[in-house]
Amino acid sequence: MKRISVFCPATIANISCGFDVLGLALEAIGDEMIVTKTEEPGIRISKITGQALPLETMDNVAGVAGLALLNQCDYEGGFEIEIHKKIKPGSGIGSSAASAAGAVWAMNELLEQPFTQLELVNFAMQGEALASGVAHADNVAPALFGGFTLVRSYEPLDIIKINTPPELYATVIHPQIEVKTSDSRKILKRSISLKDGIKQWGNVGGLIAGLFLEDYDLIGRSLVDHIVEPVRSMLIPGFNEVKSETIKAGALGSGISGSGPSIFALSKGKETAERTADAMSKIYNNIGVEYDVYVSKINTIGMHKI
Repeated sequence: MKRISVFCPATIANISCGFDVLGLALEAIGDEMIVTKTEEPGIRISKITGQALPLETMDNVAGVAGLALLNQCDYEGGFEIEIHKKIKPGSGIGSSAASAAGAVWAMNELLEQPFTQLELVNFAMQGEALASGVAHADNVAPALFGGFTLVRSYEPLDIIKINTPPELYATVIHPQIEVKTSDSRKILKRSISLKDGIKQWGNVGGLIAGLFLEDYDLIGRSLVDHIVEPVRSMLIPGFNEVKSETIKAGALGSGISGSGPSIFALSKGKETAERTADAMSKIYNNIGVEYDVYVSKINTIGMHKI
C-alpha cells in the first residue's frame, strides 16, 4: 500500500476532572488526511484545505510528528501529506491532535505497522508540543486508541483505554471565538491546595469507576473540576449559563472541552444529547455569538481508514 485516506477524530480532553490525563474521541466530527509514500526522503505537506495553516514541515504539527516517527525507523523514503481540516484550530476539540496523530497513524499503516499505538502517541505528542508548548497526550491518546483514555503516567508513558458505556453521547458547542491552548495554560495556577487535590482525585476515580460500571449517575457526579475550570471559564462568554441549562436539559454533566472555548456535555441517550444541544444553542443565540454545535456518539475505534 502506497497511499491511505484517514479519518482523524476530534477529541474532548480533560473531561472536567482529568486535566492532561483524560480524553475521549468523537464520531461526528474529524479531519481527513491523505498520506502517500514517496521516494524523496522527509515529509512534504502538499495541500491543506479548510484552514489557513503552514505548509512548511517544521511549522506544521503533522510534519513535526511525522518527522519524529521517521527518525526512529529505517525507511529511506518519505511521505506526502494532504490535510482537509474540518476541526477549527483553537476550538478546544483537538485540531492539532487530529493532524499530529493522523499523520503518524497513516505513516505507520503504510510502513506495515512497525510501531505500537503507545509509540505513535509519543510521536504525535511532539506535534502537540509545537502547538501548545507542552507535549501532552490527552487529545492524541483517544484519537489513536479510540473511546476514553487515561494517561496514567507520562514518564514512562502509560496509557489505558477505558470502557465506553453504550448509551453515552457527547454534545459540544463551539462559540466562534479563539482560545489558544498556549494562552489558556499561562493563566493556570502552578500549585493547588491539598483540599482541592483530594476533591479532584475523588472525581477522577469516580469517573473511571462510572465508565467501567456503566453507572451514568456516578459519571455525572464526577464531572466536576475544582482546579482548572474556575480559571479558564472566565475566558468563555456564557459559560455558567450553558452549564446550568445543560443540567436542566437532562445532561449528566458538562465542562470545558480541552482549553476551550468549546463546552461539552455528556448525556445518557441521543434524545437527551440533542435536547442539550438546543439548550446550549439558545444561550449563544441570546448572547449573539456565532457557534457550531455537534451531537456525537463516542468514537470507540479512533483513527481509521476511509
